Amino acid sequence: MLLCREEINPKQPDNNGRTPLSHAAESGNVGMVKIPLEREDLEPDEPDNFGRTPLSYAVTRTFELGIVKMLLGREGVNPDHPDNNG
Repeated sequence: MLLCREEINPKQPDNNGRTPLSHAAESGNVGMVKIPLEREDLEPDEPDNFGRTPLSYAVTRTFELGIVKMLLGREGVNPDHPDNNG
């Protein structure tokens, strides 16, 4: 996976401000979330243009408990982060 390579920027957002971690969390694939979370330079609670965080996508799209636990176990993840709609 490209996110394993040091020269790849895991913080690079798409046009909607979503990071690779956000997309991985929504996918429900635990392995795809684990790899970027292992990087120290990653902001695990980075909101997109709609104020949604990777945790909010994990909870509302797939509710993969393993992903939710990994995200909540990472320092800096706020489970009460509101999106743009509050």
